[in-house]
Amino acid sequence: MSVTLIAAVVALVLGHLAQSLAASVRHYGWYSDWLRWIDSRFPEGSFWRGRWGLLIALVPPLLAVGLFQLALDEPLIGLGGLVFGIFILFYAWGPRDLDLDVEALASARDPASRREAAAKLWPEGVTPLLDGGSLVEAVFRSALRRWFGVLFWFLLLGPIGALGYRLVALAAEGEASRHLPGETRAGAHTLLALLDWPVAQLLTLALALVGNFDTVLGAWREAGGTRFNLDNRFLGAVGRASVKCELAEEAADYNDESGVAAPALSGPGTALVAAEVPELRDAMSLVWRSLLVWLAVLALFVIAGFVA
Repeated sequence: MSVTLIAAVVALVLGHLAQSLAASVRHYGWYSDWLRWIDSRFPEGSFWRGRWGLLIALVPPLLAVGLFQLALDEPLIGLGGLVFGIFILFYAWGPRDLDLDVEALASARDPASRREAAAKLWPEGVTPLLDGGSLVEAVFRSALRRWFGVLFWFLLLGPIGALGYRLVALAAEGEASRHLPGETRAGAHTLLALLDWPVAQLLTLALALVGNFDTVLGAWREAGGTRFNLDNRFLGAVGRASVKCELAEEAADYNDESGVAAPALSGPGTALVAAEVPELRDAMSLVWRSLLVWLAVLALFVIAGFVA
């Protein structure tokens, strides 16, 4: 079995089962300190304060990880590289547990706790929207940033890809973004969108395979998925359409089995209420099924000899 597949599976299982360990390990204060230090060293008009200034902050840590990656590739029949890959993927995953955040939102019953829970699915400093459609989009956007983006770049570049994606995401939307000049932060957003684009396309394909293919394809086309557009809005549209289709199928099954019309579900503009719990549940179900599709495809690549 491929070292890449082993590292991915072990890191995913650890992240899901050892949540207290994950919470104690996934701290990025050093990165905020590093950005703050760099910002204090470069004057106005320097490369750091330009569109691609973030590269100055990314190169040293990624170079160090790349050197470790190369050094540990051969010793002990690659066991050192495997352990290092598992650690970096585990460290870059999340950083918060998506299942717990969605469950907290689904179980919230008063507006204050609901808003507090929803804020964990939005980028730093962004006011969350509490309508059902926006929350479904937030689940898929969070899955992209917490799971699939890290996994894709790990599969493509190894530990350097996983950590690189996480550092770019933190600089664009995390607490670390506070320490960036305005133009540098804008460049970080553009870089993150570039890294997200192929991931969002592959996640859409997975959703088509685990959900209703025609529904996903139609939503993808209507939202501009056929064009190279870095806002990646098509993923939110596909997520909404997929969940809506899932709920419609569940309602039809309920009607067939009981002969009683299913309770009306909320529409895209309705505030979050208890009836919207199925929307969040189905969104997470689709996310998990899509992740399993990714791992199954990776396993097929391993069997075919395309992945080492």
